[in-house]
Amino acid sequence: MVKLALLLIGPGAFRRQWSVLAMIGAVFVALALLLALDVSATVTDLTYAALGLVFVGNGLIGGLMALCAPVGVDRRFGLAKAVVSAMVGGLILATPFQSDWALALLFAIALILDGAARMTSALLYRYSGWWAITLCGLGEVAMALMILVEWPLPAGRNAALCVGLFLGLSGWLLLRLGFLLRSLEDEAAILLLPVFSSRGWYDNAPVLIGEDPPQEHEHPIIVRVWTPAGSIGAPERRPLIDRYLAAVDQNGVISTGHTALELSPDLYISHYPAVEIEHTEQSFLTTVSSKPENDVAGRFIGSYAEEVASWCEADACVTFRTYSQRRLRVFWAGYRQDNRYNLTNRNCSVLVAAALDAALEGVLVSDSPWSRLGRLLLNPDVWVASMIRSRASSMTWTPGLLLDYARALANLVERPEQSWITRLRATLARRRRLLPNTDGVAL
Repeated sequence: MVKLALLLIGPGAFRRQWSVLAMIGAVFVALALLLALDVSATVTDLTYAALGLVFVGNGLIGGLMALCAPVGVDRRFGLAKAVVSAMVGGLILATPFQSDWALALLFAIALILDGAARMTSALLYRYSGWWAITLCGLGEVAMALMILVEWPLPAGRNAALCVGLFLGLSGWLLLRLGFLLRSLEDEAAILLLPVFSSRGWYDNAPVLIGEDPPQEHEHPIIVRVWTPAGSIGAPERRPLIDRYLAAVDQNGVISTGHTALELSPDLYISHYPAVEIEHTEQSFLTTVSSKPENDVAGRFIGSYAEEVASWCEADACVTFRTYSQRRLRVFWAGYRQDNRYNLTNRNCSVLVAAALDAALEGVLVSDSPWSRLGRLLLNPDVWVASMIRSRASSMTWTPGLLLDYARALANLVERPEQSWITRLRATLARRRRLLPNTDGVAL
């Protein structure tokens, strides 16, 4: 969350006050140690209450917003995310009142599921640094087993261990960010920091001379998305899979969808393999690896009209009017020097996500950066976008993930001064106007 918030606010003010960020990280690490050592029951209870309320609040707000969305896949997935967040928060809040064994079992299941997901994606995609992610997944599974066998800590300390680990890792990230910002050159984008660039997706992040404040433009950025299920005829319904990974038609042909970014009148960002990659259920697993041997020659499509003529209309789009046109153009000028295409590490969605991040750096710059940071960290859209970024970094960017990410960013960027409470009230008001009354007349 902090990484995304710093990206949107820009590194300028925080570069000058890097020590404050590092001190906050140190406080988090100290708090994690207090929890792990069980020094103070009061500190432990307050920490559980704060974290639990954040997760529950995020789940309730996300659930209400999902209920106000049109009936369809977005509502279902929005509700699923909200339920998971609320359950995690409820688990944390209930820690002081539940049996040690029940809590141990729930935490162990959560760790095993997350660890298995990380290991599966790392072993499947084999991207740079995949072995480190695999070790993290193994560590989560090992921790789950230690929790279940109550070694080396008794069952009553399991919750403190997990929450302390979460706080400690967050604190370490803040510490690292503080010291990295200290050495970041004024001309360099924050995306060039190592915490963003582990997959090499931001190697073309802009380095600019002179000020470049983001502003509202006449011509918007339009993120166009062809979802896997929406870009294939008669797909076999596979929930989650055909939303976020790939859809399969009745003949066994796989579609992974497509994404592009358009800025009229002369900029169109779309990366595609020069020769169509035929995906079947038998060959798909061998082509998703990020290894260099799966690199193929790519091509850059010239316009949206050209893509529609050769394929079909995009079935979703997200619009941004506030952005840095210069940062976007510098990023694109660097990226297009190399046309290599890789299905999972240099694909259309990876390109659009990186281009969008470059264009939105510093878009929420403020004279009160710490106040802005605090408000962003309390905004559910930042939580949603950050979770999507985390999932993409451990797997890859797909059209489904990018669509959710772009929508969350649009909520943050296009209405920065409007609180999520105000947006929620407006959404509920619109829903009430659409609901029929007892006479069947719209209210």
